Amino acid sequence: MLGEYINRKGERWELQLKGSGLTPYSRRGDGRAVLRSSVREFLGSEAMYHLGIPTSRAAALVVSDDPVMRDQFYDGHPQVERGAVVLRLAQSWFRIGSIEILTKNREIGLLRRLVDFVIEHHFPEIDLFDEDRYLQLFSTIVRQTAEMIAKWQSVGFTHGVCNTDNYSLLSITIDYGPFGFLDEYNPDFIPNTSDDEGRYNYRKQPDIGLWNLDKLRIAMLPLLNQDQKKQMANILNGYESIYSKLYIETFLKKLGLKTVESDDDKFIGVLLIMMENTASDFTMTFREMSEIPLERIESLDFPSNTWALKILSKHEWFGKWIRIYRKRIAKEDIHVDDGTRQIAMSAVNPRYVLRNWMAQSAIRKAERNDFSEVRTLLRILETPHKYQEDAEEAGYSSPPPSWAKSLKVSCSS
Repeated sequence: MLGEYINRKGERWELQLKGSGLTPYSRRGDGRAVLRSSVREFLGSEAMYHLGIPTSRAAALVVSDDPVMRDQFYDGHPQVERGAVVLRLAQSWFRIGSIEILTKNREIGLLRRLVDFVIEHHFPEIDLFDEDRYLQLFSTIVRQTAEMIAKWQSVGFTHGVCNTDNYSLLSITIDYGPFGFLDEYNPDFIPNTSDDEGRYNYRKQPDIGLWNLDKLRIAMLPLLNQDQKKQMANILNGYESIYSKLYIETFLKKLGLKTVESDDDKFIGVLLIMMENTASDFTMTFREMSEIPLERIESLDFPSNTWALKILSKHEWFGKWIRIYRKRIAKEDIHVDDGTRQIAMSAVNPRYVLRNWMAQSAIRKAERNDFSEVRTLLRILETPHKYQEDAEEAGYSSPPPSWAKSLKVSCSS
């Protein structure tokens, strides 16, 4: 940690170096980071920010010639790699684990001081002298965590290591290790080759969020009286309904819909089942629906460069689902034409996300001191919803290359 920085807007940011060497928290490691993981952290956090996902930011990437020994896949084949350091920023780096460790070590006085500090500096809407301030804090974190994960799901982002040390108290995405964006829609997608059991796959992220929040609840128990402990449990019980509501609203927005109907979970679910059965691309299916008039989609009159919807349209349910969808759109607002739907959908459905193959291609060049693709990706991902000629030429909205399926990332990544 380098310290705090207050910008011209009065925002407080904590500056942190990742990969700069040993600290009291390095455990048995050397505190170093390698180039490939640093490029992924740098591009990943910036990509997420420009997608509108709460996240830490990356300010700089510095490459070193210092050798770093890493066994990337923990298979007994260590290699010497180039070191690198990322200067990253967040308004706070406190995690659920920051609370857990104090309770585990029975440092209750310090626990209270830390939680009060977090409230004072990061949750000004909570009265620091209110005896129920810890309940209010927990309720806010539950809601914000549900919001964060719903946004993850909406762009096909899978974190890869969702333990309590990687969950921010401010509900921002932190610690970009073996993350990945979905190519074809597979709810069991596991970006982390070290995750043999699939504990942190795409489908399970909402449940892991609940598990982590329960760990936060347990860690805060020493600060509560008996009545407050019961209330804390009730707050946590509300997580699933909060998340479900946010998830449905987010996916309806991706479909250009504003009003919520009772069976929308089934309506969205059928679309995702079709995508799973046909291995349709997650990002481009929604994007192409944003760019093509519904009338042409229903009649299967696709433009020549359409590829994701063509795959999805092979499903036997596709025609019926599109007709239902068209009726839903028609009920939204009689004054809204299909062009307005397309504009609204294009604003929330990105054309470009940081797919693993794109990051890997940039890393390969960076390892040869060619950082041109890193810079290109950074620029393109700053406007992920905008059609960009050089992105199209690079194939960033095309079907992933065949070698992308063999890519593996680990906690070392």
